[in-house]
Formats: sequence, C-alpha cells, structure tokens
Amino acid sequence: MTIDQSVYLDAMGIQTWQLKSSSQPPTVKTDWHALKTTIQACTRCALHKTRTQTVFGVGNPQAKLMLIGEAPGFYEDQKGEPFVGRAGQLLNAMLEAIGYSRSEVYIANILKCRPPNNRDPLPEEVQQCTPFLQQQIAFIQPQLLVALGRISAQYLLDTKTSLGQLRNRIHTYGPSQIPLLVTYHPAYLLRTPKDKAKAYQDFITATKHLMQ
Repeated sequence: MTIDQSVYLDAMGIQTWQLKSSSQPPTVKTDWHALKTTIQACTRCALHKTRTQTVFGVGNPQAKLMLIGEAPGFYEDQKGEPFVGRAGQLLNAMLEAIGYSRSEVYIANILKCRPPNNRDPLPEEVQQCTPFLQQQIAFIQPQLLVALGRISAQYLLDTKTSLGQLRNRIHTYGPSQIPLLVTYHPAYLLRTPKDKAKAYQDFITATKHLMQ
C-alpha cells in the first residue's frame, strides 16, 4: 500500500475521492450470524426501548484492522450501520488515505444501541453491552485495534488517562495482548480540524504496524 498525504488532504474537501477496489470478504461462520441475531433481539439495558435498531458493525469479519467507537448516533440508529453521516465520510477518507477501504476493515462500537440525545454511555450500559464487543474481537482476531475517541480508549484500556496521553504509542488489549492504538473520534475532528494532522499520523502509525 502506498501512503500519500495528498490523498488525506483530499478528504478535507479539495478533491473527489476515488474508492479503491477490494475483494469480497470471505464467508463467515454461523456463530457470527448467531451473535448478530442475539444483538438484534437484546433487551439487557433500557436502550432497547428507545432505539430504532441495533448497530452490529460493518466490514470484513476477518479484517486485520478493527476500529472501535463509543456508540451509535442518530444516523447510525436510523441506518443500522456504524459511522455514517459526516463523521463516517471523514473516517472513510482517513482509511482510504492509508490504502484501506471501508469493506476491508471492521468497524464497531462499544454500545450497539444509541443513547438518547447522543449522551455518553452509562456504566451499566457498557457493562451489559461489552460482552458482545468482546465476542466480536475474539472472532475477528484483528492484528491491530484502533480506539476512536476518549470513551472507547478508556474502556478498552481500563483507564482514566486522557486521550492526549494515550496517543503516540502502541498499547495492548485483553488476554491475547492485541496491539491497540488510540486516536481521535471523527466527530471530534469535524469540530476541531486542527487535530486532523495528528489523526493522520496515528493512521500512518497503524499502517506501519500492520506492515511489520
């Protein structure tokens, strides 16, 4: 894969993106579909009362790179897919800048249902929902996890350390010691464009790790 900074700058609105072609992901095992069915019917916490639908995840279930956000927002709740709308478009552009398409990676959230008014996840919601995420990670067995935003990073690393202090180094997650990288949430980058360059460097670091 060729890393081209001009491509990343295109994502800022200078040029139209040209999507890279990719092969279809392999057929997955039945238990993956069973997990998705279980999540669709989940009533473990009160969020099932206000959701439009669950948001399982999207991409290749055998991906080397898995990205994890905190929870679905309004558009994700409507479509049933993580990271759509403007934040999703920016995330797609950032992936394409390092040579990946959305279909080549796997994208999921800690919560599978949208919290009302896009508020932060409550501890009891995280407690009830994270076993699903853990099962997804165990099934995919990615070579690298990328935590998108403070809440995702702090949960995955079981820490209260700030996102700024968690960036710029490779952590590990879980008993399998999966390498984990922390970067900004795309929604934050839309509000704070000056940090897009830092996020780009984080994605460059991710690519270098995957090339090792």
